[in-house]
Amino acid sequence: MSNKKKISLDDIFNDDEFGLLDSTAKASNVKTADQRLIDSFEEINAFVDKNGREPNTSSMSEYGLLARLKNIRENEQQKISLKPFDRHNLLGEVEIPKASIDDILNDDEFGLLETDSDLSIFKYKHISKDDEREKADFVAQRKPLKEEEFKPFEAMFQKVHQEIKEGKRQIKPFHNIEKNLHVGNFYLIDGVMLYLKEAKLEKAVRELKSGDRERIEGRTFTIFENGTYSNMLYRSLGKQIQKNGKLITNAHEGINNELYVNTGMVMEEDIKTGWIYVLKSKSNHPSISGIKNLFKIGFSSTPLDDRIKNAKNEATYLYADVTKVSSYACYNRNADKLEQLLHRFFAEACLNVDIEIIQGKRITPREWFVVPFEEIERAIELILNEQIVNYKYEREIEKIILK
Repeated sequence: MSNKKKISLDDIFNDDEFGLLDSTAKASNVKTADQRLIDSFEEINAFVDKNGREPNTSSMSEYGLLARLKNIRENEQQKISLKPFDRHNLLGEVEIPKASIDDILNDDEFGLLETDSDLSIFKYKHISKDDEREKADFVAQRKPLKEEEFKPFEAMFQKVHQEIKEGKRQIKPFHNIEKNLHVGNFYLIDGVMLYLKEAKLEKAVRELKSGDRERIEGRTFTIFENGTYSNMLYRSLGKQIQKNGKLITNAHEGINNELYVNTGMVMEEDIKTGWIYVLKSKSNHPSISGIKNLFKIGFSSTPLDDRIKNAKNEATYLYADVTKVSSYACYNRNADKLEQLLHRFFAEACLNVDIEIIQGKRITPREWFVVPFEEIERAIELILNEQIVNYKYEREIEKIILK
């Protein structure tokens, strides 16, 4: 009888002198969207670590970080995700929603938690049927424009191509539908330029157990440079641009804040009709100096520096010198009417005081508004994009919101 010991599998695995059987999980270099967001925020944290302050507009690199921080602060979901990494309290107080078990079970958008009676492998619950997809394709199908209808748009497309070559316009990534998709702007899909001519939009509310979600929806009238048009849904168009396209900046961007109200294309024969300006008072009067976010929104048919050089002697400037915050040159449009539109839009925030600034000189200002400057900028942008009619200014929260 042999006394030789039998070798087991454990003996074989344990007697791996050269580590031939060692294995490690392959690490993935692909970052998730959440990780990219965290890394992006950590760049801002690193800047504050090094400089002891938030980024500002003093350089292009800082401006990029500042814009990134501003976008995060305006996105509640991103603020919730990033608050655990906010070691400098850049995001302020953030309310973290506490989801109950019922919320988790009831907010089952894809039906993953449904009972066995509804889990047949032969049911394609979340895949559109062929006839439904064909109907959607038909609704959004491009149709040819008549030659005489397309002719003025053809000239516009040629002009935009030329401005891109000259560097007056740039091609940039398209990230956010509601922030980037506006009437009057140009875009690219699969290399084909398009012009968003019209959009009938409204605010839609989607009810979920975890809370209502609002978003803009509607149908567009979009013209393509190949002579076709489409009445594609607003969000469908945005998703197509996100997936296969780019946005084209307006020619007015980065050129001294000039407000090109004729869709950004200024030619030699165009006429400058005036300036819309935003000013801040240097008054030491307690009824004026103590007001945060107090700005004058006005119109001038002459260069602004000439208009305000005698400000301290004029009631409209509160008998005090002023600081020029920003100005916008207007072409081919009655700039006075644009000023009136801004005044009506911010009417609820108009400064309403009757005070004696200097002995014997009382003022009742009507062109001064208590509004954050960034909201004034946004209002001007909405006018430019012809979207102002869909929004209103909410004085209590100092924000422009959808009607």
